[in-house]
Amino acid sequence: MLIRFNVKNFLSFSAKTDGSAEEFSMIAGKVRNKREHLYEDENIKLLKFAAIYGANASGKSNLIKAIGFMKQVVVSGLPNGYSEKYCKVLPANKDKTSYFEVEIMLNAKYYAYGFEVILSKGEFVSEWLVELKGDNSERVLFQRNVSDGTIEFGSILASKELSDNMNVYAQDSGDDNSVLFLQVMNRNKNAFYEKYQSASILKSVYEWISDSLDISYPNQPITNYFRFAHADEKTIQKICAIISAFGTGITDFALIDIPVEKILKELPSYYQRQLLMEIENNQSKVRRENDLKEIGIIMRTNSNLFIISCDGSDDVKCKTIQFSHGNPHIMFNLEEESDGTIRLLDMIEILLSGKGKTFFIDELDRCLHPSLSFKFVETFLESAQHQNTQLIVTTHESRLLDFDLLRRDEIWFINKNDYGTSDVYSLEEYNERFDKKIDKAYLEGRYGGIPIFSTVFPIDGRKE
Repeated sequence: MLIRFNVKNFLSFSAKTDGSAEEFSMIAGKVRNKREHLYEDENIKLLKFAAIYGANASGKSNLIKAIGFMKQVVVSGLPNGYSEKYCKVLPANKDKTSYFEVEIMLNAKYYAYGFEVILSKGEFVSEWLVELKGDNSERVLFQRNVSDGTIEFGSILASKELSDNMNVYAQDSGDDNSVLFLQVMNRNKNAFYEKYQSASILKSVYEWISDSLDISYPNQPITNYFRFAHADEKTIQKICAIISAFGTGITDFALIDIPVEKILKELPSYYQRQLLMEIENNQSKVRRENDLKEIGIIMRTNSNLFIISCDGSDDVKCKTIQFSHGNPHIMFNLEEESDGTIRLLDMIEILLSGKGKTFFIDELDRCLHPSLSFKFVETFLESAQHQNTQLIVTTHESRLLDFDLLRRDEIWFINKNDYGTSDVYSLEEYNERFDKKIDKAYLEGRYGGIPIFSTVFPIDGRKE
């Protein structure tokens, strides 16, 4: 689960006046109500939901882009256009480091991973992984200084045999200022982690960033191609029941046989290979386990929804789903449904398979009726009581500013300051009565984060 995300010198986020990074936190505040919205242990209380408000161009999307950029850098390296991503509001920022750090909870332990990079030059400056203890102490697991090409290992990574082997891999990055050590340690290193399980924290942190952190931008699915293991017709029925309950007009569905080649045609080559590999693995698993008769995969592409069944034989059964709207004799493909229905289907993964994941959605309310946005958040909060899933959204939907639905510490704002950079702050920072009409105060500009309009045409001299 996400604890905190810190960013500095990226897009509209510069440094604070004291030089520190902007911070977005999922640590619960002092609010006492709605304890069911929290993950809680003896050391920490974490929110499972947060709504981020702000005017257009205030920096809401930039916060999503910032954590998405960090993920992309860790998994794939610096992306195209990285050299122009520093905060240009202050010209001096071009030669300053940009700072990215996530604090996360893994298996009831807490870690901070981050790096600094001079984006205009594409040069990493430092990188670190720290275990955070409940007594506010820290244990450095590794600390890398790129300028002198050194990496220091501590705690569980500092044993003689392990550190000797780690140093061999460290030479792969060494003083190479264009690559992250965490990425190097997750390139074909399965045999290493099988032998040295104490080093597996490097794999776990990487996998949380690559697999458990989902970033969704407008006009794309929540994840490009989502899958449910052991999916069957009951899962499909549950999906359709949820869609119908949200007022889409869908009343029934039908499964239509199609050849697997049709699915493959809709997938890029990388995902074709992934799907074929998954089918092969599932077939082998069914053959090995006598009590397992079939494994189903649900796959969502940009234009369709498929269910693929593996029963251990060479014959793979593939079906697509069609929907009816009252008349069972007239069926519609997914691509024929409304943008709102498709958007809702994108988000159903959060309700059904989001256990242990942290989802960021930019513009939750895109293509959705305000009542549907409200109902989706309400449904998520109910389902999240039983799983450690987190959902962070940007939105303009003032109906969510409702203390019957949310806690005060679940409401965040982003606003442009007088210097043109973005400030991030929580409603918890305001000393407001619990019965205050927050939606009205927000729309009146009490907390910032709304557009300030100027006159488009001068009124002086206008005829009455």
